[in-house]
Parts: sequence; structure tokens; C-alpha cells
Amino acid sequence: MPTLDDRIIGLRSLLGGLHRAVVCFSGGVDSGYLLAEAVGCLGDQAVALTAVSPSLAPEERADAQTLARRLGARHVLVDTDELDDARYASNPVNRCYFCKSEVYGRAVEEARRLGVSQVLDGFNVDDRGDHRPGRQAAREQGVRSPLDELGFTKADVREAARRLGLPVWDKPALACLSSRFPYGVAITPDRLTRVATCERALRELGFLVCRVRFHDTEARIEVETEAISRLGEPAIRRQVLDRFLDAGFETVTVDPRGYRQGALNEDLLAPGD
Repeated sequence: MPTLDDRIIGLRSLLGGLHRAVVCFSGGVDSGYLLAEAVGCLGDQAVALTAVSPSLAPEERADAQTLARRLGARHVLVDTDELDDARYASNPVNRCYFCKSEVYGRAVEEARRLGVSQVLDGFNVDDRGDHRPGRQAAREQGVRSPLDELGFTKADVREAARRLGLPVWDKPALACLSSRFPYGVAITPDRLTRVATCERALRELGFLVCRVRFHDTEARIEVETEAISRLGEPAIRRQVLDRFLDAGFETVTVDPRGYRQGALNEDLLAPGD
């Protein structure tokens, strides 16, 4: 079996052979590590591209800009319009396909404008286990996933990023805000803003790993299991309620099972389905 060192050598060889590339860059650890290696191999011929829409939390946009500057990467921000697509806004189980079709399509357009033939993303081996309709869009648009091709797991990516000294090496996974909505519940800019506002409030209170699931007038909080008890402390409870009610929710509940990545996909991935 290839070691992590072998995978890193393979990745650098792959990237160096591309000569130019556009990296779809969210500011998370996967795309951040891929961008760092691309810049190391290609210099200013590696371009970071971040899709900006209401489903991207403002803090995530700022973090992406900060990391791109730290890496010395050329960074392009493109506005995407997935919310204008009724197929996306209605939030079907393949919602991510419509989002990624828009994002990857814009990335390919930008790559062509820059004279670049290859668009890359940070998909890795562990991502195969989740519900990922966006992979079809990647295939259709010719987007490559070098980390997946070379067998990088999420743990591999984090360790490789740590070795490079990237500040995001231990950053919690943070999917787009639309993932907070049960399938079939319409997604609107206002609802996305409400979720973003509440998650910001939780992070400001020290809950760095958190999700706010949107259930109409109810907000359902997920935090790490060991942090659940803090939500019951009177001072914390009062601040959470105040901030969530101000954001337009009427009821606030806590999921006793704690934070689980892809929680709203659990029924889709149940054994026997």
C-alpha cells in the first residue's frame, strides 16, 4: 500500500504535469491543501476559484481570501446563481447536482478565459461514503479530483496539511449552508441568512463544531456530544435563545445525538436502501 509520503510525491508529480490549473477552493482543509500543493508546483499558474452565493457563509468567504493570500495564490471570486434555479431552490435529494453544475460550469468558463485546460477539486476517498450527487456534475464538466485519484483519505489530507503548516489542517468540516435544510424544504436567501446568523452566534459562544438545522419555525442545534451540556447552562441558554429568536425562529431544540456530518442524509444511506 502506498504511504502518505508516496501519495504526496504522486500528487506533486500529477500537479507539475498539468502546467496550469484552476482549483475550486472553498477555504476548507481539502481544497486548501490541494491549492497549497498546486501553488508549490505551479506558482502563479495555479488559480484558486471560490464560488460566492448566499449559501456560502460570509466568514467562509473571508477565511478563503485569507488563506489564498497566505499561500500567495491568484484568487478569483465568482458569483454563482444556483438559487435562481428552481430545481435547486426546491431542495430535492439531488440538489447538489444543480449547485455543482453551476459552480463547475463557472469554473470551466473561468479556466477557458485564463487559457487553462484543467479544473480540480478537493474530493477525497472518504467523500465517497456520503450522498454526493455533485459527482455527476464533476464528471460532466471534466473536473478532476487528484486527492481521490491518489487515495488520500481525510486523515491523510489533514496530516499532509499539518506538515505544510496550513492553519486549516484541523478546521472542522463545513458544508454549504443549504445542507442545513431537510430535503423538500425550499431554500431562500433569507432562510440561509437566518441559519448563518445562528451558527455565528454558536461559534461566538465557543461551539466551534456546530450545525443549525432549519425546520420551518424551529431551529435544531447540533454540537459535539461533550458540548451539549454547556447549552443547558443558564447564561449560555439565554444567549442562544435571544439570538435565535431575533433571527426569526420560534422554537430552539438540541439534538441529543450531537453533531453528525451529513445527518440529513442518514435516511438516504440507511442499510438496505
